[in-house]
Amino acid sequence: MAKKWEERQVSLGGTIIAGVATLIVGFFLGMNWNNLAPKFLPYLGVRTSIKNDWSELDDVYSMLVSNYDGEIDKDVIIEGAKKGLVAAVGDVYTEYMTAEEAEAYEAALHGDVGAGIGIEMGLRDGYVRVIRTLPDNPAGKAGVKAGDIIYKVDDEEVYDKTTDEISQKLRGAAGTKVKLTVARDGEEKSFELTRETINNVSAYVTYDGSTAIITVTRFDNDTGTLVQNIVKNEFEEKGVKKVILDLRNNGGGYVSAAKDLLSLWIDGEPVLIQKSNNLADETTRANRGQAKLSDMPTVVLINGSTASASEIVAGALKDYGKATVLGETSYGKGVVQTLLDLPENTLLKVTTARWYTPKGNSINGEGIKPDIEVELTYDDANHSRDPQLDAAKKHNP
Repeated sequence: MAKKWEERQVSLGGTIIAGVATLIVGFFLGMNWNNLAPKFLPYLGVRTSIKNDWSELDDVYSMLVSNYDGEIDKDVIIEGAKKGLVAAVGDVYTEYMTAEEAEAYEAALHGDVGAGIGIEMGLRDGYVRVIRTLPDNPAGKAGVKAGDIIYKVDDEEVYDKTTDEISQKLRGAAGTKVKLTVARDGEEKSFELTRETINNVSAYVTYDGSTAIITVTRFDNDTGTLVQNIVKNEFEEKGVKKVILDLRNNGGGYVSAAKDLLSLWIDGEPVLIQKSNNLADETTRANRGQAKLSDMPTVVLINGSTASASEIVAGALKDYGKATVLGETSYGKGVVQTLLDLPENTLLKVTTARWYTPKGNSINGEGIKPDIEVELTYDDANHSRDPQLDAAKKHNP
């Protein structure tokens, strides 16, 4: 049977009011689109494109070309302008990388450092210093010591450069030479070093009786899986009754790898909270069903070069009471970077969010304070002493 058509009456006044309201909202959105779009479009998964008037830069470039007494390479000028634009944000973690820099960064992130001199560096007291020399590598054998300030590379002053910039200058093809000049006790000391291939795995495990020492040097894509497989295949056979997780000098890496590692102790609970002005808040949870170390007595070692993803791990384990944190206050990098691909293989590493521990604590600029403070001095490092590891072995969580 056909449905009977019924006439419906519509209020003219209501229609007019609704229409006017729609016009007002549309007018408001249209007039303020450039300000509003970046705020809510990310919630829809839409990336925004902002058009700007760069005529002032054109004026500077025109005057430069007209008056500069010398050759100008436009490509170099453009690359410099990109770097300056990003640097002007004032965030040390937000960076524009050329194609060459991006390639080196991606390689280092995956541990492919090629050949180098075998040192670990970190920012201390305003200078990049040698934190320790790696065993059986060129720097240590030549006499470079922990605490040395990196002053020059191939006679170029680099004391005001970042650790990444200095690392790039020290790396090179195996067999090539590099001159390293350090400042030690107010004096310059120079070393002619021959680069060697560096074996740089992201994680490994050693055993001291029934104690397993898990050393994580960085968080590569497969770091969490690597450690999970070791725990699954070796710990029961080795009779492990205690774990020391060594995150010292670990500058971070992938958040996903940190989550995978935490899943050995934490089952499905939040391990990281991210908050942003431009993106929706996000909570990262540990994986379920993998917490084989949930009840394992654990000590986490940290120091001033423990940063970013490694601080996420230490912070979550501390919040949940899964570990005793021992050592020195960590670096304090409580921000999240996103890698954005740009044309011609260039890269933008940009701070997109701030992160907080599961209990909502921010460590940015503050670091994670250890439950038990134990110092490791440069003299300790130079004489192969490790009071932090010794204290961790003696501690009963």
